[in-house]
Amino acid sequence: MILGIETSCDETSVALVSDIGGRLEIHAHLIASQIEAHRPYGGVVPELATRQHLARLDPLVERLLQESGMTLPGLSGIAVTRGPGLASSLLIGLSYAKGLALASGKPWIGVNHMEGHLVSPFLAGGQPPEFPHLALIVSGGHTLLVEVRGPGNYQVIGTTLDDAAGEAFDKVAKLLGLDYPGGPEIEKHARDGNPAAVDFPRSMLDSGDLNFSFSGLKTAVRIFKGKHPEFPLADLCASFQQAVIDVLAGKARKALRLTGCHTLALSGGVSCNRALGQAMERMAAADGVRFLSADRILSTDNAAMIAAAGLLRLRAGQTSPWDLDVDPNLRLAVGAP
Repeated sequence: MILGIETSCDETSVALVSDIGGRLEIHAHLIASQIEAHRPYGGVVPELATRQHLARLDPLVERLLQESGMTLPGLSGIAVTRGPGLASSLLIGLSYAKGLALASGKPWIGVNHMEGHLVSPFLAGGQPPEFPHLALIVSGGHTLLVEVRGPGNYQVIGTTLDDAAGEAFDKVAKLLGLDYPGGPEIEKHARDGNPAAVDFPRSMLDSGDLNFSFSGLKTAVRIFKGKHPEFPLADLCASFQQAVIDVLAGKARKALRLTGCHTLALSGGVSCNRALGQAMERMAAADGVRFLSADRILSTDNAAMIAAAGLLRLRAGQTSPWDLDVDPNLRLAVGAP
């Protein structure tokens, strides 16, 4: 049984995850969202996020243990996000996790936040992670195609060269006058729109590599909106959303063919977008590929995925030294640990 702690950005989360016969099972999971606190500012304010984590983390852990009937001595270890993320927010979780580990005599594992996303689709059905597989992480700060060969054995084969997909959603929503967070707002309006109303660019779709770029698409929306201020909002949102989906699905299909993987796992906050999930599922089915997507509650920042990633590391005999620090720019390791 692993206690997971997540404080990388604007969600304070704790969870208990166990390994039963190779299957990962969530026993308890709590998330304290900070969306309402940051909404007036149109984005995450690092200092505010840090204060929220500091106030909420200890009460959340106490509540988690109390409601689950678990005690610190009953744990096998403690997993915590050490990067990437906001440095001050990461420090809250890492310091707290080290304190618990020292007090209880348990090992601790510093987890890459992206590694948590890689595991999250396999938590949905309580099934063992499958290796190798292709993972597509689509979030506010990252757009990554990763060939997952085993725990700690990853090959990043595609990444964003500028704005991540989720970042593009937030920025486009802001220039359209929509609320924060922008992804759900654009999706809501897009449901009533025509995705073919505006032929926005599909950036780098035929670039010859697996990298992404969404900055140009964001600029195209801004220019179009300036020239057509009365254009229906629903059609604009639907057309932008479809352009993002076409690029993500197109690059994922190329990656599947390049790697020969037979499983595609979608995760990250943008994976909540229903149109994206449906497009990926159709593409995978057409190519005879198994498709997995993280549950909605596990797609955004959460401690269950951190606990699961830490559990896989602990099972492989890996723990973290006491002098390991946070790394706001932490990258996924390439190659076997």
